[in-house]
Amino acid sequence: MKRRNFFGNLAAGTGLLVLNPIYASQGKKHSKKGNSINIEGRTLKTDLVIIGGGTGGCATAFGALRNGLTVIMTEETDWIGGQLTQQGVPPDEHKWINDFGATALYREFRKKVREYYRNNYPIKEQYADNERFNPGNASVSEISHEPKISLRVLETMFDPYISAGKLVLLRETVALDASSKGNKVQSVRVKNLSTGEIRSLEAPFFADATELGDLLPMTGTEYVTGAEAKSDTGELHAAEIADPTNNQAFTVCYAMDYRLNEDWTIDKPEEYGFWRDFTPEMKMPWAGKLLELNYSNPRTLLPKNLGFDPQGNHMKEVLNLWMYRRILAKDNFEDGFLTGDITLVNYPQNDYFLGNIVDVSDTELKYHINRAKQLSLSLLYWLQTEAPRPDGGRGWPGIRLRPDVMGTNDGLAKYPYIRESRRIKPLFRITEHHVGKTQRSSIQGVSEAEARAQDFQDSVGIGYYHIDLHPSSGGDNYIDFASLPFQIPLGALIPQRMENIFPVNKNIGTTHLTNGCYRLHPVEWSIGEAIGMFVPFLMETGRSPQEVYKDPAALRKFQSLIRSQGVDTHWPYEKM
Repeated sequence: MKRRNFFGNLAAGTGLLVLNPIYASQGKKHSKKGNSINIEGRTLKTDLVIIGGGTGGCATAFGALRNGLTVIMTEETDWIGGQLTQQGVPPDEHKWINDFGATALYREFRKKVREYYRNNYPIKEQYADNERFNPGNASVSEISHEPKISLRVLETMFDPYISAGKLVLLRETVALDASSKGNKVQSVRVKNLSTGEIRSLEAPFFADATELGDLLPMTGTEYVTGAEAKSDTGELHAAEIADPTNNQAFTVCYAMDYRLNEDWTIDKPEEYGFWRDFTPEMKMPWAGKLLELNYSNPRTLLPKNLGFDPQGNHMKEVLNLWMYRRILAKDNFEDGFLTGDITLVNYPQNDYFLGNIVDVSDTELKYHINRAKQLSLSLLYWLQTEAPRPDGGRGWPGIRLRPDVMGTNDGLAKYPYIRESRRIKPLFRITEHHVGKTQRSSIQGVSEAEARAQDFQDSVGIGYYHIDLHPSSGGDNYIDFASLPFQIPLGALIPQRMENIFPVNKNIGTTHLTNGCYRLHPVEWSIGEAIGMFVPFLMETGRSPQEVYKDPAALRKFQSLIRSQGVDTHWPYEKM
């Protein structure tokens, strides 16, 4: 299978801020290699190859680098960071995130984002020392901020390793194919999208950090897609009939601000007529047209009204979408610094679910990506020209698309926000039995308030988010229900057969349903960081991941290692 780039609009890289990375000189040196990478020639050799520079890919690299390994990481766009940066999605997190429920490194990353604003932006004095400063004061995130700031922080955390020759970052590079022998991957061939140069990357270990699990079919790693049947998983909310093509919506996000008494209306998008009149046909009824200020309540599927006011006013009884994913709030900064807020658009109205993009042809993939871009531009045009205003008028022509915020020419994100990908067939599959609040309470024979998620003896991290599935290509409306603070079992990160390739994104061993709570920023980071530490552990012991998984003593040794480096493996229930 060959992989091509269809997302385009790449821009030049950004400048760097000098910050010291956590653990840069800490941790035991497990690799007996760890020499600088020779970047000459068409074949590059290293300890670990990471295909994909998203949130999970970056975390994998950090875990490996601080433990003495050399790393080559590719990235399809020119921005590393995935959800945090090129996809334009402010961090979706849980209420304990500032104190626990993520790795120490992830919390350090969040701290550095806030430090960047304090050091470089004119924050009002009353907010400057706030340890929980939220640049955008968004309702969905406690640290909603500009994608480029995440990029700059990540880049500076990587700078020392790049200077030392320990990390080679290949931007604008995609995997073409791979060579495997038996149960091991031997090499991955990659292509630079700007120069056309093709190189072969060789390593004893590989990580698939791509957004769609692209490395799995290339390497012959067994995987599944779409929705499982209830007869397979026994999950309370599973479908009666399996559908491998039924995957969650993806979204092409964008940034915008508002200029009072100005007209920034874009040209009418080519597909605007279609999207303006489009009414979703789902298995469960949608609230009305897609481009309206209402949608189906994710929990009840009943119509739910929304509000929209780019002047940032709070609205009684409804959510003002403008403030939902706002990344810069004017009132946080000195008077006159910003003419208005900047917000990111990742709304129900620009979720694209008219086609599946997992395991499809290049032509079909490109077709749906282009239509998703048309949907997002149509939503923008509708907001500028037809959206109802609180004063009874129609449209906000002063809404201005901000290409500079997204680093692209067309103003749309460099890469779609993809919620679901191929998933490995793992040693252990996470199901609703393990993390769903209602199903767990039934299994444990306790009330939902007393229920706890499954305790995994092989836990390598913790996380939390409700099980949140957006409308799908198979016609499902929202599937949204309560989960419990959960652990990340190592068995879900290990393929059944392959011995040297690991998933570090949304491609771990979940089901269609449990993917809905394991797919968010801090969990993806935790998955990646765990694998980044697992690889040097395997190199030191000389054992396969399957052997370690079956050996309780080896598991305890690995868990001791990751705990010493700031990874919690159990929730501190006494603090919750």
